[in-house]
Amino acid sequence: MALLTNTTSTYNGLISIAPISKTISKHALISFPKTNSEGNLSYSHSKQIRLVVRAAEAEIMTTEKLGIKITTNPPESKLSQLGVRSWPKWGCPPSKFPWTYSQKETCYLLKGKVKVYPDGSDEAVEFGAGDMVVFPKGMSCTWDVSETVDKHYLFE
Repeated sequence: MALLTNTTSTYNGLISIAPISKTISKHALISFPKTNSEGNLSYSHSKQIRLVVRAAEAEIMTTEKLGIKITTNPPESKLSQLGVRSWPKWGCPPSKFPWTYSQKETCYLLKGKVKVYPDGSDEAVEFGAGDMVVFPKGMSCTWDVSETVDKHYLFE
């Protein structure tokens, strides 16, 4: 993601940049001081460079594989909007076990690493810490937990 700026200031040769939001591009001039004949820094004949900083809108990337939806590293604003931190928590050590979803489940992994094998498929769906995962109602699968899991979850 790009740094967005609307103001810059210079103090003793240091440049500070203040952020802005929802800007497509912004120009900034940065001055590099020159040393004068007395050995002091001078901005009177300094070299300036114009920088163009472009905004990169944060995209939420969601993929779906074998009926399981995974959103990788959703922004905190999305987690807050959904109330994820107030959802119940569940965890387990490395293990392998079957599971059937009697309801749709959305979960957010705080830590861990998992491969889920939906019944009838030789392929696995992998996810881990920082991922939000949605399992459809009625799915049967096998969880293969390779690193201890700690997650928030919500059944709908």
